[in-house]
Amino acid sequence: MVKDESLVIDQIILSNGKTIRLVRGDITERNLDVIVNPANSYLKHAGGVAAAIVRKGGPVIQEESDKIGYVPVGTAVITTAGRLPCKAVIHTVGPRMGEGSEDKKLRKAIKSVLALAQETGFKSISIPAISTGIFGYPKDKCAKILLEESMNYFAKNKDTSSSPNTIDTIEFSLIDSETLDYFKDEIKTQKHMALS
Repeated sequence: MVKDESLVIDQIILSNGKTIRLVRGDITERNLDVIVNPANSYLKHAGGVAAAIVRKGGPVIQEESDKIGYVPVGTAVITTAGRLPCKAVIHTVGPRMGEGSEDKKLRKAIKSVLALAQETGFKSISIPAISTGIFGYPKDKCAKILLEESMNYFAKNKDTSSSPNTIDTIEFSLIDSETLDYFKDEIKTQKHMALS
């Protein structure tokens, strides 16, 4: 796996070597096993991160998405990655603000993503700030939930001998400065809690 350390803003390296890191960068350029697309339920990748993923990865991503069809909020599906440097794209549907139970739905979405990545045998994953674009979910709450659930994932999968397929690296790839600041604050909080 190729890593550009210059993009790393902060990271948490756990005692078993598992890593959660924050990078400033375009998710479509991340050379990890899998990247995450914050999709809509119909997997029509017309705007934001989804459009960038299809633009760089090629029409095969949209074609495979069309075959999958409808995806409920909080769940995740997988397609190939076309021309992207990663091996696959996991598409998850986060909540829209105002639809109700948004926090619970976002937790379900990130858990679905990590479970699918593990099930597929991927070791590294890059994730954007799910639902914070046109879906309007608050960026600070997104940072808190995604980082908490990542720490929970590693806490539940501590023993790599009993679950050899666990992910080694969970990365958050962001380009928006405001969102990055919220994730920076939350990674410091999680790091402090992990060390205390």
